[in-house]
Amino acid sequence: MMTCNIGLFHTVPDMKADPAIVARAAEDLGFTSYWVPEHAILPVEFRSNYAGDLEAQLVEPPDYLWQMPDPWIALARASAVTSTLRLGTAICLVPEHNPLILANEVASLDHYSGGRVNFGIGAGWNREESEILGVDFDHRWTQTRECVEVMKALWTNDSAGYAGKYYSFPPVRCYPKPAQDPYPPIYFGSIGSPRVLQRVAKWGDGWVPLTNDFSELAKGRERLNELCTEAGRDPKSISIAQMATEGMSRTAAEITEAEQAGVDEVIVWIMATELDAVLDELKGLADELIEAEAA
Repeated sequence: MMTCNIGLFHTVPDMKADPAIVARAAEDLGFTSYWVPEHAILPVEFRSNYAGDLEAQLVEPPDYLWQMPDPWIALARASAVTSTLRLGTAICLVPEHNPLILANEVASLDHYSGGRVNFGIGAGWNREESEILGVDFDHRWTQTRECVEVMKALWTNDSAGYAGKYYSFPPVRCYPKPAQDPYPPIYFGSIGSPRVLQRVAKWGDGWVPLTNDFSELAKGRERLNELCTEAGRDPKSISIAQMATEGMSRTAAEITEAEQAGVDEVIVWIMATELDAVLDELKGLADELIEAEAA
């Protein structure tokens, strides 16, 4: 019997496939989580290589990159009609946000949902997009670390101020606080980044790699265990949620391989875009993956 959780990734959670309806169906079918992406804007012209193209062969990036609704509004719709489904960002482009506002958005969703947020984060891959939104792209992970430090301070203190390279402000109050103690788990997204595991072990709670390589996942789990031990952390406190690429990890055999590699959850990419087709797809996935797990 499999113990690996099965989540869903909804690339374009718009009104063609309302996230409220899709998330409710997902929960009813036994899926454990619902994840949405983020690109608030996308430049009409850019030279950055699309990070989602694992083979680096795409001439034009996919259209869905510029059709993504705001993830917090999409997840709020999902939250209102579900009670157990985890609600995740895959991923939130943290340095593109003011951390004081983002802290309030994340905490508000966690508050309203009863503590169901998985805060998946990243620093971005599109230089042009990032710079339009005020990111120091060459040092974006330094900026991201400061963002997260600001948010953690606001989440865990009655009032908090901050003095850093990118953000500086006097003591402020930020409410509501997250329902989860001390705050929602922070997952680091990655596409082959060699440094992500160190970041996860130092200041994260989970890893969301976009990969279909089970040997990479197994090596990642082994390395995370080593890094956590070195940092004095319990390796079991770090979760791995595999983000499967389009069309992959849709069989019970693949889920078993992921589980054997040390994965705690597999996030399956919803391929359909229209509501009826999405619901049919979810039913087929549940028959293959959820029913197989229960067998």
